Amino acid sequence: MKDATAPQTRIQREKRELILEAALDVFAAFGFRGSTLDQIAERAGISKPNLLYYFEGKEAIHAQLLARLLDTWLDPLRELNPKGDARAEIRAYIFRKLEMARDYPRESRLFANEILQGAPRIGDELAGPLRALVDEKVTILRAWMAEGKIAKVDPYHLIFAIWATTQHYADFDVQVRAVLGRDDEARFHDAAQFLEQLFFAGLDPR
Repeated sequence: MKDATAPQTRIQREKRELILEAALDVFAAFGFRGSTLDQIAERAGISKPNLLYYFEGKEAIHAQLLARLLDTWLDPLRELNPKGDARAEIRAYIFRKLEMARDYPRESRLFANEILQGAPRIGDELAGPLRALVDEKVTILRAWMAEGKIAKVDPYHLIFAIWATTQHYADFDVQVRAVLGRDDEARFHDAAQFLEQLFFAGLDPR
């Protein structure tokens, strides 16, 4: 197997990216347990021995995809700015999460599959960096509530609700398209408008 810490040529970097893209397709479709190296190699258009030159096994590929995913997934929450307008910041967070549902559906399903299995590979990250980031943003939400900028609600469950409603449009996109009877980008625009109305009706400090 290629030493992952050694300097890589452009061709080697491109081959690793090809394998990761193929693996993302396979893992998103079949989950970790249902996926095989043969499926990933076939999707990448390379031989299994060639794949094993770059990654030591299915676990290594999956681990790298999850590491990338977690970093990307946390970016919208990191951007919640305590110095910004409370409603504008929450609105922007909802919109960014919907954009991720639109642009990264495979990554969302990869994450959902890992969680449904009990998070065996990212449990430490969930209980560590993710929890620390959520605690940090909960402090911001509580400050806005104390200042009367938004209604006093449970800030953790507010974040959970945003996660659940926005990620639905990635994990259950087939169902959404089937029920709506259309497959256009307008469904995300409509979802954004509805979720804004839904959340801010509940967050209105009155």
